[in-house]
Amino acid sequence: MTGHTGGCLCGAVRYVIDGPIGDSVACHCSQCRKNSGHYWSSSQAPVAALRLSSADSLTWYRSSATAKRGFCTVCGSSLFWEMDGEGMISVASGTLDTPTGTRTKKHIFTADKADYYDLPDSEVQIP
Repeated sequence: MTGHTGGCLCGAVRYVIDGPIGDSVACHCSQCRKNSGHYWSSSQAPVAALRLSSADSLTWYRSSATAKRGFCTVCGSSLFWEMDGEGMISVASGTLDTPTGTRTKKHIFTADKADYYDLPDSEVQIP
């Protein structure tokens, strides 16, 4: 697959990613858990490859001194995470239209994961 589309729950934010995206990475840090309600799963793409086809209700929240998160102000869907100066954007896996063509590659910040679930030993885990 050479391109992807996706959007928020209510459809007010829609996007197109021109070109390939990376496999999903599941982040278990406390910020991602609070942002998503569970762990945050996302795939990365170059910022230049992301085109917003409908974004009137997209807003950005500065979640740290070095990163921001994009979400829909209508339905609250979390869509994007972007680290300053990297030129890459993380797109929430659950907002991608299917088929995504991706798989979970690894779990990061597993030392911070919540206590109500377990991770399979067969998957790459980075504390």
